[in-house]
Amino acid sequence: MPKQRRMTMKLRLSVLTLAAAGLFAFYPWIAAAGALKIAAVVNDEIISTRDLQNRVNLFLMTTQIPMNAQTKNMIYSRVLNNAIEEKIKLQAAEKEDIKITPQELSASVKQFEKNNKIPAGNLKKILAQNNVDMDTFESQMKADMAWVRLVRRKMYSDAQVTQKELEKAMAEAKTDLSTPKYFVSEIYIRKKDAKDLSVLVNNLRQDPRFELYAMQFSQSPTAANGGRLGWLNKGKLPEAIEKKLDKMHEGEISDPILYGEGYYIVRLDKTFDPKTDKAEMPGTEDMRKFLENQKMEEFSKKYLQDLHQKAVIELRN
Repeated sequence: MPKQRRMTMKLRLSVLTLAAAGLFAFYPWIAAAGALKIAAVVNDEIISTRDLQNRVNLFLMTTQIPMNAQTKNMIYSRVLNNAIEEKIKLQAAEKEDIKITPQELSASVKQFEKNNKIPAGNLKKILAQNNVDMDTFESQMKADMAWVRLVRRKMYSDAQVTQKELEKAMAEAKTDLSTPKYFVSEIYIRKKDAKDLSVLVNNLRQDPRFELYAMQFSQSPTAANGGRLGWLNKGKLPEAIEKKLDKMHEGEISDPILYGEGYYIVRLDKTFDPKTDKAEMPGTEDMRKFLENQKMEEFSKKYLQDLHQKAVIELRN
């Protein structure tokens, strides 16, 4: 590795370590000298403060989202919620006798290194430099793998797209191409959690990774897709939001918009005007794949929500 690249990587890792140290100042219980304390209990399985510390460090390392007065509470909340969901997913998979073998996990880690251009076997070292146990990273990966396998098993037959569904979707797509529309992404924050939103908007306008912020902080179901609402026909959005969009340019991010029980921060990604823009009809197989993925996502969200509601979750101070 060239000397300049090594120095750049060292500097980036040092900054991330300092950012993690900043969180310990905000949440002193996290850095309790390695003492094992319970942060939460999910169906009689504990999440320790040490585990959360590792997850916070991993969050900062992978997202590089700045740790400041505006983001600290959202980061903590997101990390804790992710840890709880991970427990729920693994518990559900275990009940169905779904197991991820060490060989499968090792192969997935190697693929992750390859996809992210990390030299083979170096991931563990990079994690250690950022105070992250390899077990924490592998636990998250294992939960994701087991969940995908569980969802596919649960809805194998229901995921099939019928000819009637396909024909209806193709007809709707044809009609849809004659309607003006917006392509919109969103971040939704409930009123009770809305603090210093102007600072968040300022961060978004300076950092091009809107999708990453949406995935980590948005309280809408679209968070899983990076906040993407997709193409929305003009006239179908709430008036307060559509008025803002009408005055925005492509790529622009709105100020917080109060609507209902929370605030929306929206980005106008694209616009479509059938009078001037041309669009191609999707192919039959593309539409079939889209509908299959849509069914899978909808089932996954509902299934996880049901499991979450049935789970016995206790948060500790």
